[in-house]
Amino acid sequence: MTERSWCCSLEIVRKRLPILGWLPHYSLKWLQLDSIAGLTVGLTVVPQALAYAEVAGLPVQYGLYSSFMGCFVYFFLGTSRDVTLGPTAIMSLLVSFYALHQPAYAVLLAFLSGCIQLAMGILHLGFLLDFISYPVIKGFTSAASITIGFGQIKNLLGLRDIPQQFFLQVYYTFLRVGQTRIGDASLGLVCMVLLLLLKVMRDQVPPLHRQMPPCVRLSHLLVWTIATARNALVILFAGLVAYSFQVMGSQPFLLTGKTAEGLPPFQLPPFSVATPNGTVSFNQIVQDMGVGLAVVPLMALLESITIAKTFASQNNYHIDSNQELLAIGLTNLLGSFVSSYPVTGSFGRTAVNAQTGVCTPAGGLVTGVLVMLSLAYLTPLFYYIPKAALAAVIITAVAPLFDAKILRTVWRVKRMDLVPLCVTFLLCFWEVQYGILAGILVSGILLLYHVARPRIQVSKGPVLILQPISGLHFPAVEALRETIYSQALSASPPCCTILDCTHVSNIDYTVVTGLGELLEEFGNHGASLVFAKLQAPVLSDLLSADLKGFQHFSTLEEAEKYLSEE
Repeated sequence: MTERSWCCSLEIVRKRLPILGWLPHYSLKWLQLDSIAGLTVGLTVVPQALAYAEVAGLPVQYGLYSSFMGCFVYFFLGTSRDVTLGPTAIMSLLVSFYALHQPAYAVLLAFLSGCIQLAMGILHLGFLLDFISYPVIKGFTSAASITIGFGQIKNLLGLRDIPQQFFLQVYYTFLRVGQTRIGDASLGLVCMVLLLLLKVMRDQVPPLHRQMPPCVRLSHLLVWTIATARNALVILFAGLVAYSFQVMGSQPFLLTGKTAEGLPPFQLPPFSVATPNGTVSFNQIVQDMGVGLAVVPLMALLESITIAKTFASQNNYHIDSNQELLAIGLTNLLGSFVSSYPVTGSFGRTAVNAQTGVCTPAGGLVTGVLVMLSLAYLTPLFYYIPKAALAAVIITAVAPLFDAKILRTVWRVKRMDLVPLCVTFLLCFWEVQYGILAGILVSGILLLYHVARPRIQVSKGPVLILQPISGLHFPAVEALRETIYSQALSASPPCCTILDCTHVSNIDYTVVTGLGELLEEFGNHGASLVFAKLQAPVLSDLLSADLKGFQHFSTLEEAEKYLSEE
């Protein structure tokens, strides 16, 4: 192997294993900060994982099963020091739709999503995510926040037998509101108030300065830690209250109940499912999941990469989008071997990670170990966690996802973008996949409309000057033809015309053919069509086509002088 090929191979390895870039420079100070960040995120992820499993319609231990593999995979493959991978509210909602509340379906969905994401990373297909516009994302997340939040009202009030479909859920929740259990409702509201107060307390903590006395700095750190670990503290409080009632011989709360103990076995994901009515084959499972096999991996990638880019921009470092695809793909693939459902980057936990001062992805190791210790030793205690407390955690976590200001902002910036936003938002209440697909379709139609009907600036004078403002592509040929006919050829006598190509950076065969036909039409009408300010690639393409009557000039003045002399 030559020295050059050896260097190239080493560069590829470093690119695919980002850990090799920062591990040689790792320091004791980084270890301290990463350990604190990992512990803080761990105290956040454990209660959230239990709560999000409820959203996914799975036993609560599956939330923890889904929370540790990403920590270890991202340690080796991640390019963002802030991002934490694990279950999220959005992903849990999608899993509830496409996994049909069956753990085997959810685990297989993680495996298939990981395969798709890995393939996209290897083939550098991350650009496909660019076709999902921001209004579609905001419409989906806002609808999801309402769907997830309202879906927890039944647990907050202690109601039973409420359907999963959103509109039926709303109807039956109001129908049975008279059956509210006072204990669950009281505890749920108390937990929500505590969570909100602790969040406000964290937001109001003043920034830390080196000039502060040690006792002030210590109290600042204590308050910030308590407020950041609020989910864990509130769940602990609710569990102690429930356990106290259990000891006294009464139980006014609906509890999480018995949870499978210990770490999950490392095994292949289920490619078929045994049921009392027979075995459901792999093909049937895939058919049952339907478009979820596209929606889940794409939304997971979109959520994770958006978060990674956001925090990379805030903290002045760079991420590799295709490497992120590989990291999340391998996380879901390997996670399916430990009974994980699909995961992605978590905005809330990533924010906690960044605010705690994490330095490298090594902080995830502490988080992953904490989750595994919880599974190994704490699962018997999960029995006493009231469902109302988990509902309070979920509702306060998803409430910030609803962005009411986006409507006013979009109205001011680009009113047409309200169409995909509203279409996505409304249809997501019916079926998530229909909302997302309809939003993408509407966004695509609007994009294609602007491509097919570009704005053409018209300047009238001794000669007519037409300037396409946004370039020329094959759908725009007909619009250009109509404009030229109405402005030049339909006049009496026909006007000589200059086509100012300042903004035309490339053309295709259809455009060349259309321009050739226009040159013939001008010749038949006894007028001239000339081109000005052609960019080099466009000029080369037109010259290669050998169009009859083709004339071009470097400036508008030269073109106008030529037509006036003619």
